[in-house]
Amino acid sequence: MTRSDVHPTPIELLWKAPAITALVVAGEALALVLALAPGVSADRWVYFGLASLMIQWIVLLALSGTFLFRGVFLRLRPAAQAWMALVLLLAATWTTGGLAAWLLPDNPPGRAGHDLAWIARLSGMALAMGLLGLAAFQSVWRSRQLALQAKQSELEALQARIRPHFLFNTLNTGAALVHARPGEAEQLLLDLADLFRAALTGPAELPLSGELELARRYLEIERLRFGERLQVNWSLPPTLPDVVVPALSIQPLVENAIRHGIEPSPRGGRLDIAVVEEVDQVRVVVSNDLPPTGRKPAAGHQVGLASARERIQALSEGRGRLETRVLDGRYVATITLPVA
Repeated sequence: MTRSDVHPTPIELLWKAPAITALVVAGEALALVLALAPGVSADRWVYFGLASLMIQWIVLLALSGTFLFRGVFLRLRPAAQAWMALVLLLAATWTTGGLAAWLLPDNPPGRAGHDLAWIARLSGMALAMGLLGLAAFQSVWRSRQLALQAKQSELEALQARIRPHFLFNTLNTGAALVHARPGEAEQLLLDLADLFRAALTGPAELPLSGELELARRYLEIERLRFGERLQVNWSLPPTLPDVVVPALSIQPLVENAIRHGIEPSPRGGRLDIAVVEEVDQVRVVVSNDLPPTGRKPAAGHQVGLASARERIQALSEGRGRLETRVLDGRYVATITLPVA
């Protein structure tokens, strides 16, 4: 998933494989309905084949038109994009109908009477189907926008719950260091300022490198609080993949690892953060040691994990995921992101 795929416009959704597949299947269903309708005098299988051919040409021509004029489409509002797509559908219908009347003068599907009357009937069917598709498309787009707004509200609620807790601990650490180690106290406050500036004013989505930098700033602050009890290992490729992640999706995993794995243990533990790049996906793995058996970990809320999981799925259109498990005595959280 690249940066250009984060917020596709309505017309860009038509160029994706699920939308194209749905349009082809809908065209075949329409051809079947026309072939089974009363009043068809020709062989119904032949009629179905010709109708299917015409409908698929209309669909492909309309889609090709939207892509050919994508520069114009992308400058329009979503509603204007939909109406312009409807105009292209009618133009594709007239072009295909004219070619069918010329190439198949004796047996174009549905033709009865003059060519103009036949084209008018085709236009009526295309207009009716286009308006139905327009209504369905607007409903889907509205639902998508509402879902994104809901995820943004969850992110804001998550940020509101994380910041006071983290700020309280950080200021206590700074107060303890200000006399004994003033240089580290100064660095702590600088890291805190950078982290909060990014969290408060940053976008809802970040490049993977930016989100990892937030996690790194957070860990630098926590390292001053835990000292040698916190061991952090990074395993990153030389060049980070160009993928986008929801803001505050990796940092909560790191925070949970410290609160529930490192903090309850008297000896602390090890926290590993790895980025694994594969052919069609990128995995971010955050793993930590578990506290000794019998020690109760700090009670925490699940809003961080739940919100991160839902926002990853929303951002990647269901192709990304967040999974957690216990493996060989360690707690492992894995974010999987599609590359494209």
